[in-house]
Amino acid sequence: MEEGIISKIIKNDFGSGDISMKKFFLTGIAAAALFGTSALAADLPTKAPISRAAPAAPLDWTGPYAGIAGGWSWGNSDQTDPGVLFGDGNYNVSGGLIGGTLGYNWQNGQWVFGLEGDYSWADIKGQSSLCGFPVFTHSCGTKIETFGTARARVGAVMGNQMPYITGGWAFGDVHGWDSFFPASGSKMYSGWTIGAGIEWRLDPRWSAKIEYLYADLGKHQLFYILPAIPETVSASVNIVRIGLNYKFGDWGKAPVSAKY
Repeated sequence: MEEGIISKIIKNDFGSGDISMKKFFLTGIAAAALFGTSALAADLPTKAPISRAAPAAPLDWTGPYAGIAGGWSWGNSDQTDPGVLFGDGNYNVSGGLIGGTLGYNWQNGQWVFGLEGDYSWADIKGQSSLCGFPVFTHSCGTKIETFGTARARVGAVMGNQMPYITGGWAFGDVHGWDSFFPASGSKMYSGWTIGAGIEWRLDPRWSAKIEYLYADLGKHQLFYILPAIPETVSASVNIVRIGLNYKFGDWGKAPVSAKY
């Protein structure tokens, strides 16, 4: 119907012979239609661009931390005396330990350098019924009642994990006894430790670890089996323990300047 009306207007107003006017009129109608289509398209809502979340910043290890750790230990102890062999004995020791940890980490790129100290209650003990064998056979034994370390750590960050090696000073309260007379004594031993472990960051504050330590607390004169005969007792242990640490903050880390 619209096409018929437009044809009538062309015939009535311009006549069939005025071709140039017809072209002008048709060109105007086409331009108007094109303009209307463009305006309609401009009014249509546009789809918002898809926003992509920025990748999470890597977890930083720098700062102080504290935690708890506990596990199992096994090792060896021996007792010797000079010449008379009254109290000589050798036996295995084993038992558990649990305590607290304090430390500080510095991160430089992928590498983490740290200092860590721990102190634990321990029940690592063993004995033998063949001390003084074969002449004066009797029982003797050793118990490590506390255990602690002060160590350096060096680790490499791999995602949320940090494998590390560690080593330093080890100490412990060692109690020894001999049933022959009887006699006993206690002393704080001092030695060394070395080991390795791996720590996992659970979130920006919490981390969990598992580690192995070998500790040699040395060999010290602990008591006298007779008034003139000192008894020397040694203690060395292997320790496997797990721990949970809480990182307090980013102390020592340079502040980040805001960019505008």
